[in-house]
Formats: sequence, C-alpha cells, structure tokens
Amino acid sequence: MNFLKLIQKSLFRTPSPPLKFPTTGFPVVDDPEILEEERFDEFLTGQYYPVNIGDVYNSKYQVLGKLGFGTTSTVWLARHLEEHKYVALKVYMRGEGEEELEVYAHLSKANPSHRGYRHVRTILDTVKLQRNGEDYNCLAMKPMWDSWKDMLRRNPTHRFTDLLLKSGLAQLFLALDYLHTECHLVHTDIKADNILQELVDQSVLKSFTEAEMETPSARKIVNGVPVYASRQFDLPNDFGGVVLSDFGSAVRGDKKRNHDAQPNVYRSPEVMLMTEWSYPVDIWNVGVMIWDLYEGRHLFYGNDTDGREYTTRAHLAELVGMLRPPPLDLLQKGKRTAEFFTEEGMWKADVKVPDMSLENSVEFLEGEKKDKFLTFIRGMLQWRPEDRKTAAELFKDPWLWS
Repeated sequence: MNFLKLIQKSLFRTPSPPLKFPTTGFPVVDDPEILEEERFDEFLTGQYYPVNIGDVYNSKYQVLGKLGFGTTSTVWLARHLEEHKYVALKVYMRGEGEEELEVYAHLSKANPSHRGYRHVRTILDTVKLQRNGEDYNCLAMKPMWDSWKDMLRRNPTHRFTDLLLKSGLAQLFLALDYLHTECHLVHTDIKADNILQELVDQSVLKSFTEAEMETPSARKIVNGVPVYASRQFDLPNDFGGVVLSDFGSAVRGDKKRNHDAQPNVYRSPEVMLMTEWSYPVDIWNVGVMIWDLYEGRHLFYGNDTDGREYTTRAHLAELVGMLRPPPLDLLQKGKRTAEFFTEEGMWKADVKVPDMSLENSVEFLEGEKKDKFLTFIRGMLQWRPEDRKTAAELFKDPWLWS
C-alpha cells in the first residue's frame, strides 16, 4: 500500500461529528390535519419506531431527513459517520421486516454477473433498534431517487414518454429475469411505488441535508411520538438505472401456491380464481401496470355495481370483457371458479360484463405503432400463465427497441 492510500485509509476511519439540527423554527402541523403515517392504526397503537431527525443509530448512522413512509415502515436519509457516505434507512414497525430481511439475505447469494443484478435493490447493513425492551428491524441501503409513482406526479402530463417507458421496462425485465431465473423468487407486488431510479448525482443528497438544516421539515407530536413531513429530492443532473425494490411480499417461485397476492387492480387471473401460481403473476402485473404509466389510468378498476370500490367479481368481469371468456382448462383448476362461471365456462356472477377491448383502451397510439404495442402487451396479458412470455423474451420484444 502506497503512502497516499495509507493517508486516505486513515482519514476514512476518522468519523465525522454528528450535525446539529435546529430544534426550533419548524412548522408545527395542526392537530386536525392527519400527517403521513398518522393515518394508520398501527401508528396510533405505538407500533412505529419514533425516529427523530438528528438521531444517531449504532454510533454511526445519523438521520438527516424523512424520505417517505408506508404501511409497515418509514424511510430516512442518513449519513454513515465512519464511512462518510449517505444511506437510506428503512425502519420497520414493531414485529415487521423479518421476511424481507430473509429475502435480501437470499438475494445476496445469487449470481452478481447476471445483467439484471444491478437492477434489483440490495442492502448494505442491518440494524436492530430498541425501545421499551422491544426490537425494531432497520435496513441500511443505497439511497435512490424517485419511484416511478413520484415521477408521474412530477410530470405535468402524468404520463411517461415512449423513450422513458421503453428504457425503463427493458431494465425492469432484466431485473425480473434475474429474480425469476437466478433467485427463484416471485415479487408479487410490482407497482410504480416499488420501482426506483438509481441516484447518480450525489449533490442532491447534500442539498437535501442543507435544506433540512435551513428550513426544517414540518412535524407534529402525537401521543408523545414525532411525525415528520417527508422531503423530496431535487431534480438531479444525471439519472441512473431502474431498480426493483420492496421484497416484503416476495415468495419462492419453485413452490406452487394459491394464496391471495398482488395489488387489487393488478391481480392476475390465477390469483383471483385461486389456481396455483408462480413467476407469470409478475408478468401479468407489469402488463397491467403499463396503463398507469402510459395512459395515465388503470386498465382495470374492479369497481362493483353494488357500490364497493373493488371486488374480485367486478374485476373478473372486466377481464372477460377485455380478453373474452377464459379457457375452460384454466377454470377447471380454480378453487373459486364456481363463484363466477358455470361448468361450461359461461359468466354467471351478478355483475354485467362490460363492453371493453385492448384496442379501445389505447388512446395515444395509432396505426403500426399501436399494433406493435398491442402485440407486446398480449405477450403478458394472457389468461393462461403458461401462455405469457417470460421476462427474458419480453426484453427482446421489437416494440421495446423500435
């Protein structure tokens, strides 16, 4: 080791002192306003860990600001004081996170030379936080920029351009090919919230921290516990690749299963009918999600005529209207088939099959471009799971590269 590297190594081991964040001067949210995770019963019953901006965990991770929240966790930007780098901390509520930790441990053992490896999120470290004798799981990960859902919100048209969609989907298919063939995992929860853009421009992390110091985030105290408003990253000068994240619902794909899964409007036929399912549910999921990105709306809604926002019968009726009746051999495998279809495969549920078609659902394309797009989509939206293309096959689809 030369002299310069010795100096660098010595400096690298010198921890940075924690920053001192303002304790006054921040906006206080009025009590009637519900702020972020405060909307969840689990927060009100004290199951979320009370993170404070400025906290230091394991004597090395200092919390710099809040990035987001979910039904089982909150996410924060932090600084590794010893290694002088930024990390994202995902702090689970009490009793959560073990299954996702196991998935990340499994992912760490898969083939890193696969092209999809860099498009699947990994973890840097795990931390155990304690409060009142209870353990809380915490993951340290590489910070990412916006999710696809955030990007839709930023865009005035609320739609992806052709170039952005095609490039993003190509990388997503690489991630799924890696997940399915190398890791033998089914994600089951593919949605715009869980697809992130890699952060290349590190200056946005510095500006995020400076903004928190100069204009502290709004917050409130509920039952003695702080709730912060999330802060958004600035627009970076450079964008990285697509990264698939959030594996809390992932399951092994080499074991057939028939339990309920997937976000409601993205649920595949085999999940709704309760036939055995595996990797192809992710392919269906992507095919349906594309409408959110490209058309600015869902392809299916599942709104029932009885006033309920979503039911399986209303969703299946839309599938029948869009794709015509399902093949009988698929129906014969379903544990719930008799609720919706006769033995001959005719629709019998008490909700009308709407007049729909894939062709009419595409508003922004015409002619040959529309035909190629629909051919691409039909490779994913097939009743039978075995009739859908694999992620590797979809990666090569002509529409993506036209």
